[in-house]
Amino acid sequence: MTQELIEGEDFYFNENGYIVLTAKFHLKRGECCGNGCKHCPYDYVNVDEPERTKLLASPKSSQREDLRTNAS
Repeated sequence: MTQELIEGEDFYFNENGYIVLTAKFHLKRGECCGNGCKHCPYDYVNVDEPERTKLLASPKSSQREDLRTNAS
């Protein structure tokens, strides 16, 4: 059964109109999809190198712990 996504909880629209999935959505999914999502709470474990290293080194990656903590 497919669950309906809730705007502001599971996703939001960025300034370009794209859907951005939240850490809460990813935690409900249960695993890294490997796409290098902005709010990945799984340390990008399924993203291929060298992209994974770049993502982990980015300033946004330092916010991942906060996203995991606040996702519930």
